Amino acid sequence: MSDLEKNAAFEAYNQKSHTYGRIACIITLAMLIGAPFLMGFYLGAMPDMAGFVRGFLAVGLVWSVSCIAEYLVYTPMLGAGGSYLAFMTGNLINMKIPCAVNARDMVGAKAGTPENEIISTLSIATSSLVTVVVLAIGVVMLIPLQPILQAPALQPAFDCVVPALFGAMAYKYYRGNLKIALPTLIVMGTLFILVPSLTGSTSFMILPSGAIAIGLALVLNKKSKKGAK
Repeated sequence: MSDLEKNAAFEAYNQKSHTYGRIACIITLAMLIGAPFLMGFYLGAMPDMAGFVRGFLAVGLVWSVSCIAEYLVYTPMLGAGGSYLAFMTGNLINMKIPCAVNARDMVGAKAGTPENEIISTLSIATSSLVTVVVLAIGVVMLIPLQPILQAPALQPAFDCVVPALFGAMAYKYYRGNLKIALPTLIVMGTLFILVPSLTGSTSFMILPSGAIAIGLALVLNKKSKKGAK
């Protein structure tokens, strides 16, 4: 197959990804928004609409910044198909993104290439299916395992699960470029220590941390270009 035929095939694949992805997004949004109202109507427990709108706007304004930031950051990494799957199934930061990045590194694909888009889509689809299977098993086994999971001896381990998970994932990215990662980590860590209340606004803090990392990358890139000359 010639390069022209490959490009044409990829464009056709990409177009279908957008078509099916948009249809799936519309259906997903309708189900997410419609299901609570349908249950409320059926059970006779509809909320006060004025209160609902106020609450929805309050939550929406908080998360809108994070949504825009995630869209701008993750879409170029995942491509069309991967982005639709990831945003619909959720859990991007601690599951979908690491899965896609690891799969890309394993096959040696580069971001922005057709290979990366296909690998990202396959890896995120696999991750989503595995998540559904594991959750289904967990739901079935929840009651039999409840005495073990609630044992006092295991509680300290559960308290450390989230820090251990994010620490392990962070190290993978930090070691790739310590000149960018360490200053950003120091600045943001100091900020969280000085203003502990910011820990409840981690979505907003993506913006300043990302700006610091991007700024450092630009500075280092300019220095490397000057050194090359």
